[in-house]
Amino acid sequence: MAAGDRAEDLTGRARIRDAALLEFAERGVKGATIRGIAKAAGVSPALVQHHYGTKEALREACDEYVSKAIREVKEESLQGGMASPGFMEIAMRTALPIQRYIARAMTDRSPAAAALFDDLVLYSKEVLETGRPGVATPSTDDLHAYAVLMTGMSLGAFVLHDHLSRALGADVLTQEGYPRMALAMIDIYDDRLLSPELVAQARAGLKHMLASGGQSPHEVHEENR
Repeated sequence: MAAGDRAEDLTGRARIRDAALLEFAERGVKGATIRGIAKAAGVSPALVQHHYGTKEALREACDEYVSKAIREVKEESLQGGMASPGFMEIAMRTALPIQRYIARAMTDRSPAAAALFDDLVLYSKEVLETGRPGVATPSTDDLHAYAVLMTGMSLGAFVLHDHLSRALGADVLTQEGYPRMALAMIDIYDDRLLSPELVAQARAGLKHMLASGGQSPHEVHEENR
């Protein structure tokens, strides 16, 4: 994260936002209260209302911060930040509370959660379209679907973090458990698990279903008999 953001995080407004991230992640937006957020931040409820007005406005500020922070950390990573000593540890301290927040937010089925997801899809699509160091141009004729699925797979790991943590034997939303999950994710992106022949067969079958309104070749054949 940029130095300016670190300085901003020392302010009362930022402490309230950070406390809200944790409270929303733990209790959900409906369960969290201004009083509880104020207590977690070490400030008065009146100061929370002074800075943000309402709980909904505070949630919007959290969403904005989450979207911005994800973009900044990823951009710094793609621009060579991971080669710098200490970068990963600093990035993890920023990312882990955000990941817990996202894990809870994505199960809300609220317009706010949908807007956050759509914003992250937009960023993924932007990276794929314009390119970044170390990121190859995908071989797809449906870039939007590609970006949607890539975002969904990434966020899905956070939503299912309880199951992943149990199966891997460590909380994947901690600095102890996250690296193993992330290494496996990198391996998945790096490996070509499917043969070109199998990929071609699957694509042909699925594109046929798209062209025929979702019907399988067998169903189309039966209708035409």
